[in-house]
Amino acid sequence: MPPMRNIELKARLRDVIEAVGVCRAVGAVFQGDIRQVDTYFNTPTGRLKLRENEPGATELIHYHRANTADSKGSDYEIVPASAALRDMLAHALGVVAVVRKIRGLWRWDNVRIHLDTVEGLGAFIEFEAVLDDRHDDAGGHAKIQELRGAFGIGEEDLVAVSYKDLIG
Repeated sequence: MPPMRNIELKARLRDVIEAVGVCRAVGAVFQGDIRQVDTYFNTPTGRLKLRENEPGATELIHYHRANTADSKGSDYEIVPASAALRDMLAHALGVVAVVRKIRGLWRWDNVRIHLDTVEGLGAFIEFEAVLDDRHDDAGGHAKIQELRGAFGIGEEDLVAVSYKDLIG
């Protein structure tokens, strides 16, 4: 399976209730709340995490993304996984961090809007413009900039790194 690509942006979120209102105002559709546990492993390239979703499936995700504050490309692969695989990878590679969060998932065209409450870190918003044959990098960056304006995200709100890096 070839890698997939999206354009992403992450920012601190000051007011979750206000963000829900903006999601509704722009016409985003609520997909539900998901409890996620991301276990990150030592790896020589990119980032490797096993994500346990409730509700939903467990997935192993390997991705490459620059640590820059503005919107950026992310190349990733996802395969089905299990808790047993998490334990094996922890033993073989070592665990870097475990991130627990509740993700409110919204969809706006090809963009996933995540309203995340991360244990120990607080509230964040993420945009992921999923690219395919009809959506390219330029279009993804443009949609994210449009959403950034709608949500009033300033330079001071932007987060360059993953939750794994923020947890330490």
